[in-house]
Amino acid sequence: MSSRIEQIIDEIEEYIDSCKFQLLSTTQIVVNKDQLDELLRELRMKTPDEIKRYQKIIANKDAILADAQAKAESMLEEAQIQTTELVSEHEIMQQAYAQANAIVTAATEQAQQILDNATSDANDIRIGAMQYTDDLLANAENLIGHTLETYTSKYDGLVNSLQECYDMVRNNRAELEIPEQSSRGLEAEYGSGNEYGDDTLDD
Repeated sequence: MSSRIEQIIDEIEEYIDSCKFQLLSTTQIVVNKDQLDELLRELRMKTPDEIKRYQKIIANKDAILADAQAKAESMLEEAQIQTTELVSEHEIMQQAYAQANAIVTAATEQAQQILDNATSDANDIRIGAMQYTDDLLANAENLIGHTLETYTSKYDGLVNSLQECYDMVRNNRAELEIPEQSSRGLEAEYGSGNEYGDDTLDD
C-alpha cells in the first residue's frame, strides 16, 4: 500500500510536469481537473488508518506532552516521598552507610592499583628511554672514535710527508751551498761586473 502511495505521488508529479503553461505565463499551468481529482482521490483511499492516527497524535502533541509531563512530575514526587521515608529509617541508613563504605574502599583500592600501574609504566618508560639514549650515545661514540682514528692516521701521514719534503729541501740546499772563500775567488777572477754584457750572460 505504501508503495502504491509513492507511485501515485510520482504520477501526480509527472502529470504536473507534463501540463502546459498558460499563455504568457511561466508559473501557471493548465490541468485536467477530473484527472487530477482522480489521482488525489486514489491517494486518499490508499492512505492507511495508521498514518491518520499518527496525524491526529501529531495534531494533539501539545496535549500529549502536557499529560506526559504531569505524569512524570507525579511519579517524581512519589519517588521523592518514598526515598525520604526510607532514608528516615535507621536500618536503611545503616545499609546506606555500609554500602558507601564499601564503595569508598573499592574506589581506594582501584585508585591505588591504577597508581601502582602508572608508576610501573613510568619506570619502564624511563628505563627504555635511558637505554635508547645510551644506544644513541654509544653509536655517536663509535662514530666519533672511528672518525678521530681515521683523521689521526691521515694527519700523521701528512706530517710525515711534510717532514720528508722538509728534509729533502734542506739536503738540496746543503748540496748547493757555495763556500765563502770560493765565492770571493771567483769574484776577484771574473770581476764583480759583467764584462761580456747581458747577452753573453743570458747565453
